[in-house]
Amino acid sequence: MPRGRYSLHDLHDHTPLGEEHFHCAPGPSGWRYVSQTTSPSGDHLGSVDLALDDLGRPIRLELHAASWQVRGAALEGVTWVRTDPTGSHATEGNVRAHAFAGTSPAFLVATTRLLRLTPDSPATRIRVVTFTDPVLAPRTADQSWALVNSEAHATDNGPLIVDEYQVSALDTGERHTVHIAGDVVLAAPGIELEHLETPPSPRAPGTPAD
Repeated sequence: MPRGRYSLHDLHDHTPLGEEHFHCAPGPSGWRYVSQTTSPSGDHLGSVDLALDDLGRPIRLELHAASWQVRGAALEGVTWVRTDPTGSHATEGNVRAHAFAGTSPAFLVATTRLLRLTPDSPATRIRVVTFTDPVLAPRTADQSWALVNSEAHATDNGPLIVDEYQVSALDTGERHTVHIAGDVVLAAPGIELEHLETPPSPRAPGTPAD
């Protein structure tokens, strides 16, 4: 069960935004990721609880940030309920999308487990619903993912496969690179792996999901 800590930074000026303490693990029905986020001063900011089925689809998502809450799942695309800090107002949403996204590294790993790309796969288009901090506002976006390189690195626990993905935002054309080993993000825009207690779990097997 990988367990560790990410540091989060502003994408534009690299200002520290805090840390995300996480653990994740594959299971008989898929994969689960649980984390707590803290501010640079150590105050609690929110949490992530994401569970995927064996095809990489989100069967349960629960987000908390600034007293806002989102619960979601894959249902006729993706469906969610967003609740305000008072708990008195809840709004439902549904989009014909493939997955959820957000600032947590969990969503990057989840996308790779859904797409299951190989270096021979063509660039694959995916529609995601992103929940933006700090109020978890939903935004639909189209992305293109391609696995451009996969290398084995020697470690004390055997070879570690590091995958390099190129991710493109189709609305702006902006591209960035994501490095992932199994179910742990090594580096991505705004994300750095600071500490890892146990090795990553292996990459999800199988062919790309529809």
